[in-house]
Amino acid sequence: MLKTGKLDSDLLKKIVFENITYRRDEVITRPGIGEDCAEIDFGEYICTMSTDPITASVNDIGRLAIHISCNDIASNGIQPIGIMLAVMLPEGTTEEDVENIMKQASHAAEMMEVEIVGGHTEITPAVSRPVIVSTAVGRDVKSKEKFCTRPGDLIFITKQCGIEGTGIIASDREEEVKEFLSAEELRHARAMLDRVSVVAEGTAAGRTGVCAMHDITEGGVLGAVWEMCKVAGLGAEIEEKSIPVDPVTLKICSRFDINPLRLISSGCMLIIARPDKKEQLESVIDEITCIGKIMDTEYGIRMDGKAISPPESDELYKAV
Repeated sequence: MLKTGKLDSDLLKKIVFENITYRRDEVITRPGIGEDCAEIDFGEYICTMSTDPITASVNDIGRLAIHISCNDIASNGIQPIGIMLAVMLPEGTTEEDVENIMKQASHAAEMMEVEIVGGHTEITPAVSRPVIVSTAVGRDVKSKEKFCTRPGDLIFITKQCGIEGTGIIASDREEEVKEFLSAEELRHARAMLDRVSVVAEGTAAGRTGVCAMHDITEGGVLGAVWEMCKVAGLGAEIEEKSIPVDPVTLKICSRFDINPLRLISSGCMLIIARPDKKEQLESVIDEITCIGKIMDTEYGIRMDGKAISPPESDELYKAV
């Protein structure tokens, strides 16, 4: 029996990627560990696409469905243009439920300046709770300069880790969370779902010129570091005390026995950049923290000298 959550990296490669065999010349970037997006050659432009599901949240599923895929497009340093939603809802869903989901999605899309261009909506006994799969599309110029990651590059995180997980737990487990958070702390935790977009920092970093970016989703910041290093074929050294974590996130994680560094963190962007870009990044992104640096492959992927393991089932599932 497989664990709840994403397939682990070895299994994903073995039973998913290795069974994708047909290739077209127009495809530039194909599926891979740590790859947020596919890229397709459209002549003068590159079409960038990403798809993701929302399965763990109920109360805020409409807006999260927009943000999660748009964030992946932003990890390529570009603005998303359009998004499609496949909405699968359980029996017993009301008209009011569907309208609430679409109002959330519409508001989030307007904030991101991305158009909902299509999709599918159905009530089905195949699901016991709402599920939305979103597919976002962006466009980039083919001539854009690329920077390859190399040892000595710095690793940054924007905002604070655990943003999305904190907001989901505070929203979907509100009655239990009320027992140990003050009213102000609960309001603060729920409001974190208003901060799950990384489009602004992703596009700003893209204009600055960075080596790589990765939206921190399932597996948290440590999972994202591991995945980015695997893509680059390099190692890393992370300093745990430098990773920003909100005090309310720490409270919630302590109650549910969750490691905040392994908690789903949409709203945080992992950025790798040359040391000489540090000052410029800090000037264009309000909340950005250097948490480590890229090392030679032989060093491995470490935090405070200890090996970082591959991402497994997200810590969110301990609470939701």
